[in-house]
Amino acid sequence: MTTFDYIIVGAGSAGCVLAEQLSADHSVNVLLVEEGRSGDTFVINMPKGFGKTLADPTTAHFYPTVNAREDGGGQEVWIRGKMLGGSSGVNGMVWNRGVAADYDRLAELAGDQWSWEHMRPAFLALENHASGPSEDRGVGGPIEVKTHPAPSPLLKAWVEAGREMGLPVKQDHSDPRQEGTGPLQWNIDAKGRRVSAAKGFLKRARRRPNLKVETGIRTDRVIVENGRAVGIAGVRDDGTPVEFRSQGEVILSAGAIGSPRILQLSGIGSGQDLKAAGIDVVLDSEGVGRHMREHSLILMNWRLKRMRDSVNNQFTGPRLLANVAKHVAGKPNIMSYGSSEAAAFVKVLPESERPDSQLMYSPYSVATDKGMAMEQEPGMQVYAMTLRPRSEGHVLVRSNDPAAMLEIDPRFLTDEYDQRAAIGQFRFVRTLMAQPALQPFIHGETAFTAGAQTDAEILDLFRRYGQAGYHATATVRMGKDNSAPLDGRLRLRGIEGLRVVDCSVFPEMIAGNTNAPTMGMAMRAARLIHEDRRQRN
Repeated sequence: MTTFDYIIVGAGSAGCVLAEQLSADHSVNVLLVEEGRSGDTFVINMPKGFGKTLADPTTAHFYPTVNAREDGGGQEVWIRGKMLGGSSGVNGMVWNRGVAADYDRLAELAGDQWSWEHMRPAFLALENHASGPSEDRGVGGPIEVKTHPAPSPLLKAWVEAGREMGLPVKQDHSDPRQEGTGPLQWNIDAKGRRVSAAKGFLKRARRRPNLKVETGIRTDRVIVENGRAVGIAGVRDDGTPVEFRSQGEVILSAGAIGSPRILQLSGIGSGQDLKAAGIDVVLDSEGVGRHMREHSLILMNWRLKRMRDSVNNQFTGPRLLANVAKHVAGKPNIMSYGSSEAAAFVKVLPESERPDSQLMYSPYSVATDKGMAMEQEPGMQVYAMTLRPRSEGHVLVRSNDPAAMLEIDPRFLTDEYDQRAAIGQFRFVRTLMAQPALQPFIHGETAFTAGAQTDAEILDLFRRYGQAGYHATATVRMGKDNSAPLDGRLRLRGIEGLRVVDCSVFPEMIAGNTNAPTMGMAMRAARLIHEDRRQRN
């Protein structure tokens, strides 16, 4: 059996980066293990193909939560990518990396190695920005980034409405001034194809003889001997048990749901919870699976006056076929765009010194109370997220059976701050939509949300129909405090040779979407891992 220097579990936004960066050292052997299969298909590479991949069990994991909708609509189900590229192969491709204050705050919590001074070069090295180089944009990197190439009149009006409210207009959300509104940037290439972590990093790295990639394997536990991680165990998708050994490090990059699951099944977590699940305690680490942060949002739809301003009728029948044909021919069209087309970072609470909320605009509307189907009439959609939510949920193993369901409880809006922010966002969106620039386009807010007027009614709407932003973090957080499972170099306290490198490590949310911050964090983590190896040798 080959013994590897590094075993990386999970080929998502972090795992692909690590595999490429660590295997660049030809003196080491690297194994990357992924439960899914290929992340390189026509549907995955076509940006608007995510509507199909998110519903396909061969490309997505489905995790029921205990967050049952109060209208009887059943449990909320969280979706994560299941392929090489992980969730970067199914997400909306929004490229938003946060700002300096986020990383300087991370440095306060976990160590100076995470300050903006150190993280900025990592992001610049990631990017190949179509707008060209600047102090805040990178070029020549593996992740192609571009701005919406053909903003519609409605998009321009939405941005203008923000300007009418006093928001700065930004052409690039990499601008260090986070507050403002403008078209989004996407990790989509010049031909309109998704640039996942697998495409950006694994495609070139897999040519290296010292990198081995194993797919179709569900990792169930870390093998710990004498206080040290020495390998992993799991099953292939045909049920065959499999085991890999490490002489160096095991690195979990399975995400904010997957990494705490593996740790807990390995006997690493709250001793009380593990015993209740019938799992022998290897390390009592209370923070594993706890302190989860996640965005909570409500989709708000507006009825438009003309179908030409909406794309609601573009995803079925002959129009869909025509749009796909244009995409194949390399002609920019809606199939080549990300999920949302513009964003605004705003302050909705009086005490906020920097933006506390993110608004997202899309030129379509979905009926969230009717199974997320596209509306038949012309519409547009806006939703908002609290950038740094304070409510804490959990991801816990409740059985020693690796195939058993997890207990995922987001505990949305349990913190009073989050409640006030949700109400403020809801009202801010309504004020924005009432600005003069948008009046030639819209009839008004649809009935789904229009009836919520009082604070209590708005919060009730969130509790009945709210949903996750799919940005969970903090379930295996790093920190200076020993109560955090990880130290500031992402090493698990109490077990040698075991790290976690994925979005679960952020103790607080980076202000925005999580894909770019996770890739940047993995770039930085690879540097730390290289440094630690040199010191050991």
